[in-house]
Amino acid sequence: MMAGQEGGKTMPKITLRAARVNANLTQVEAAAKIGVAVSTLKNWETGKTFPNKPKIDKICEAYGISFDVLFFG
Repeated sequence: MMAGQEGGKTMPKITLRAARVNANLTQVEAAAKIGVAVSTLKNWETGKTFPNKPKIDKICEAYGISFDVLFFG
């Protein structure tokens, strides 16, 4: 996913999967840290659904990256 508009939402510059892998987390570990089901995380990573702002903040915290890094590289 590249930064841009998709369905009225700004998409991350780096993929959520790449950010998770860079943080050395499995989907199970990441989902637990973020507080969501693994199926929800999978949907985010495949672009089927998109996390809301509070969950994006949790993702950034869990992956050890800033919002700016996630969305602007």
